[in-house]
Amino acid sequence: MTELPVIPPLLRLVRVEADSRIFFGILSDDGSLVHPLSGPGHGTFPVEDVRFLPPVIPGKIVAVGLNYRAHGEEMGKALPDEPLLFMKASSSLLSPGGEIRLPRMSRRVDYEGEIALVVGRRASRITPEEVPSFLYGITCANDVTARDLQKKDIQYTRAKSFDTFCPLGPAILSGALPDSRTISTEVNGEVRQKSMASDMIFDPLTLFSFVSQIMTLEPGDVILTGTPSGVGPLSAGDVVRVTVEGVGTLVNTVVNGEGMTTSRS
Repeated sequence: MTELPVIPPLLRLVRVEADSRIFFGILSDDGSLVHPLSGPGHGTFPVEDVRFLPPVIPGKIVAVGLNYRAHGEEMGKALPDEPLLFMKASSSLLSPGGEIRLPRMSRRVDYEGEIALVVGRRASRITPEEVPSFLYGITCANDVTARDLQKKDIQYTRAKSFDTFCPLGPAILSGALPDSRTISTEVNGEVRQKSMASDMIFDPLTLFSFVSQIMTLEPGDVILTGTPSGVGPLSAGDVVRVTVEGVGTLVNTVVNGEGMTTSRS
């Protein structure tokens, strides 16, 4: 669980390492500087001088399947009557800039760009109308999936939970909802996914409330809201970029399973 700092709305919170310390900071409007909230006694850090980490270390990563109509159609699955939930292991978390490792037991690993909701306060059995006061903000995520294992297994746990299968970040846009923001995924500079959050079948307020009816959500927990259509396979050497309007771009490279990865920290 990550204790998140209290900051004004619509600022981009980052968690970085510099000068052998890990600290929260605010990303400048142009994305070139990090202003520490605590930690090293520097006024600012150029982004080239810091290592971006996942903005939170969630106790739980709750994901939602088939939440965009076109994605359900491309997967050949009936659309759900209520949110379809599954879990990703917290050990699948990966830093911005880290390497997605292709596991040897899978022959097809797909990208799935998503908008992630970050929990700000303990939430249990809340209504959709109450969600804004419990939501810390939104960030970018990649719900990396071993597609062949997902089809083989009854449950999604193995396919979704390999180490490095949940890149997250680089920033949390505080006090924000997905609303009608655009989400897109690029692989090697080519746009593969592009949609608007307003195209979700179950809107973010409904999703957050629904999850809270089942499990208590703690500060720093993450809810992945589903992926648009256009999912596809990854290969070693690929560069994947997930962009959420107003939040930023999450960039990761892909390596074979024997490759090393950036620490999740």
